Formats: sequence, C-alpha cells, structure tokens
Amino acid sequence: MSPVLAGLLQLLALVAALALAYRPLGDFMARVYSSEKHLRPEKWIYKAIGANPDTQMRWPAYLRGVLAFSAVSVLFLYLLQRLQGSLPGSLGFSSIDPDQAFNTAASFVANTNWQSYYGEQAMGHVVQTGGLAVQNFVSAAVGMAVAVALVRGFARSRTGELGNFWSDLVRGTVRILVPVSVVGALVLVACGAIQNFAGIHEVGQFLGGSQQWNGGAVASQEVIKELGTNGGGYFNANSAHPFENPGGLSNLFEVFLILVIPFAMTRTFGRMVGSLKQGYAILGTMAVIWLGFTALMMWTEFAGRGPAFELAGGAMEGKETRFGIAGSAIFSVATTLTSTGAVNSFHSSYTGFGGGIQLLGMQLGEIAPGGVGSGLYGMLIMAVIAVFIAGLMVGRTPEYLGKKIGTREIKLAACYILVTPALVLCFTAAAMALPTPVHSMTNSGAHGFSEILYAYTSGANNNGSAFAGLNADTQWFNTTIGLAMLLGRFLPMVFVLALAGSLASQTPVPETAGTLRTNKPLFAGLLVGTIIVITGLTYFPALALGPLAEGLAA
Repeated sequence: MSPVLAGLLQLLALVAALALAYRPLGDFMARVYSSEKHLRPEKWIYKAIGANPDTQMRWPAYLRGVLAFSAVSVLFLYLLQRLQGSLPGSLGFSSIDPDQAFNTAASFVANTNWQSYYGEQAMGHVVQTGGLAVQNFVSAAVGMAVAVALVRGFARSRTGELGNFWSDLVRGTVRILVPVSVVGALVLVACGAIQNFAGIHEVGQFLGGSQQWNGGAVASQEVIKELGTNGGGYFNANSAHPFENPGGLSNLFEVFLILVIPFAMTRTFGRMVGSLKQGYAILGTMAVIWLGFTALMMWTEFAGRGPAFELAGGAMEGKETRFGIAGSAIFSVATTLTSTGAVNSFHSSYTGFGGGIQLLGMQLGEIAPGGVGSGLYGMLIMAVIAVFIAGLMVGRTPEYLGKKIGTREIKLAACYILVTPALVLCFTAAAMALPTPVHSMTNSGAHGFSEILYAYTSGANNNGSAFAGLNADTQWFNTTIGLAMLLGRFLPMVFVLALAGSLASQTPVPETAGTLRTNKPLFAGLLVGTIIVITGLTYFPALALGPLAEGLAA
C-alpha cells in the first residue's frame, strides 16, 4: 500500500469516528450545561469552595470568577514548582527557577502548555500529576464554560444573566472531561502507553554511557492533554515518545481525542440556541478549513523533489517512522488548528510551506475546530464579523440568531480579533530588534525568523507547540512568552463575555424576508472567506518574511 493511500485511509477512519461521536457527545454536553440538578460530588465541591451554583451571574461577575480562579491557579502552580525540591515524589529534581516556573504556571493555566524544559529531567511526580495534570482538566473546563456563556448570550433575551461560572466549571470537569479521560486512558494503556509511579531507572548502555528513563502516570496525563486541547507532554519528545504514543493506532486515537469535543460543541451550540442547522453551519465551516489544511499539508510534505525525498518516501526528516508522512501531517494540522500544541514530529523540519501551514493554522485563531471551548467562541466571533460584513454589502442592520449586531457588539468583536495579532507581532518585532533574543535562534535568515514568529504565535494563541529550533529557556523568552500566553488567553475572554452580556440583554428580532439565513451553505462560504481574508491581511507581511520566503527559495 502506498504511503499516500495509507494516509487517505487514516483520514477517512478519523472522519468516520468523529461523525459517530458527534451527535451523542454534542447532545450530552448540551444536557450537562442545561441541567438544573447537581450531582453529589459536585455538591461537595461547591461546599468546599463556598460557591452557590444556583446563582445566576451577569457578565462582570462571570468574568471575575474566571479571572479569580485562574489567578489562584497560577499562584498555586508557581509555588508548587518553586517548592518541588522539598516535596516527596520529586525524583530528586531541584526546584524550578523563578522565570521558568512563571512561564510554566502561566502556560498550563492558560491552556497553552508551552514547555521550555525537559519534562522527564525537571518535573517530579507531584508536580506532573498534582499540578500540571490538574490544570489540564480545569483550564479546559474554563474554556468550555466561557463558550457556553456566549451561547447562552445568543439563546437568552431581556436578561444579562449568563449562568454560573462555578457550576459550569465543575460540571465540565466532573461530567465530561473526567469520565472520557478514564476511558481514554484505558485505551492508551491497551495500546502500550505506560501508567505507573516508577522512579528513574537505567535501561541500557549506549556508546559508553547509560540511558535512563523515569516512569510516571503518562497515559492518564496524555489523554487529558489531547482531550482538553492542552498539549504539554510528560516527556520532552511529547507525542513522538513511544511511552506517550506507542504506534499508529494510538496516534490516530490521540488525533480523535484532540478534535472530538471542539467539533461536537457545534451540536451543543445548535441544541442550546434551538436550531441544529445553525450548529451544522458552524460545523461545516470548521470541517472545510480542517480538511483543506490537512490536504495541503499532506501534499506539500509528500511532494518533495530530489533523490533524498524519493528514497525516504517524502520529507521524513524530523518525523517518526512509526507514523510516517501522513500520520505526522494529520497530527500536525490537528494540533495547530486547535489550541493543543502536542507534537509527534519536529515542526521545524517540515518543508517551508509545511511550516507556513502550521503557522497559518494558529493565526486563524485556532477555530477549525479550535480549542475546547475557545474554538467555538472564536468561530462565533467570526460569524458576528461575517454577518456585519454581509449587512454592509446589502445595506441592512446585521442580525445573527435574532440579535442585532450594533455598534457595541461589533466593537467588542473587533477588539477580540485584534488583540492576539497585536501581541504576536509586537513581541516578535521586539525579539528581532533587541540584540539578546536572536542569539537563541538555531537558524538564520527566513527560517530563523519563523522560529521566533512561531514561538509568539503559539504562545499568544494558546497553542503551545514549538518550531523546536529556538532556545526558549531564557529569561527573555520565559517572561515574554508567559505574558503573551496570559494576555492571549484572558483578554479575549473579556470581550467574549462582554459580548455575551450585551446579546443576552437584547430583545429578539423576528426574521423577515431580508434576514440573512445563517444556517445555509452560502453563509458558511462567506464565513470561510471572512476568516481567510482577515488572517491574510493581518499576518501576510510576517509570513512573507518567514515561511513563504523559505518555501519559494527551496
């Protein structure tokens, strides 16, 4: 069987699995977030944190809950790392330096999971399981909660109430993420991933030296790393490590975990707003972009010319032979079009155009299908922009789901789409202009510029993957990427929740003959065009200096 045909069959199997899970999972999540009942374990949690889950919150109160919980989480994770040397189960590792501890705490709380350290050589069992793995759950649940709050903004009328943040956070964790993770961890263990609390042990002698590995609760962290679109690996090699991702079957299963909740949330959206067709329109938009990017990535990596490429069956540098070109390309697109950041190959080794596809996937805002929660609310913001543009073209006041998109709403949506590019481009410009940061570049020229552009794109978009040619473990990069991750995560949430509050307070507008039908393929096409044009206008100059220049020179 040819590698190309094998790749197509993998893609078809993945699409089929996602299609089977779409309806039951989407409907289940809609019931979870619409239920008025509380499970007994949830009641214990509410009592422990002193929260009343039945209190309805307006958007400022909802936002305060998000920010307060996240601030406490950053502080807790920072202190846990700083005290690691005094904790049991540290495997003899010392405490983490202040700048790296800040970067890692910001990274995992912001659902980015950028790692400037070697996981198996820096973090003990307590930090890995009690700190990082916990944040994999709750940071994903925060994103889902914010998305649900925006959906309620569209679904509700004549009220500013968006639900209860603490209830949404706990339900997303207890009812959705934990049960699926338990089942997923069992599947990964069956595929060969490890799950233990073993210490450091020697596995053999190589070239006169010894090879040492430490065990850990890898399968359980791996599953939530993918399911929650987090991305932080237990080991430095991330999902290229055989302990995390043993073979082709586990690789495809991990891609499925990355995509299943973001895609299924479009059905949750349709259920909660009372129109499944609206959810299908958003789903179609996401699917078209994802399949298009996957096809482009496979084409550019298989289309290498020259004897070396032909003998290797494609651009195999930096890719695991266990996965090949197709398995690596599918995984790479899935992680960069979501906020996952997990890698099973060396992104810096992709062709020039392949690296550009990875960058562009993140720069779209990671909305196809995007991160858990963040993908849905990012796509809905783009839908608001698309409706506004359509209204300008026909001379009508724009409406979406019966809500008028007025001056306040479009200003909030515009702020949302501007804040992340501003962070990426300003931090990249500063790093290139100052004398010290460029010393961390492994390569010069266009590829070296791509390394830094990729780092800040990944941080500000809460992705977490790296081009891996950049030495980011410096005070400059630890601090600035940490700030980019926090600002890139929580500033957009401010605008999302403010928009949700504004929409929820409106009186619905009845449909007329002139109302734009946002549940039709025509609107989905307009939405795809809006996303591509906005991203292209924003990032094209930077992409032209990096991956486009490299690809054209190859």
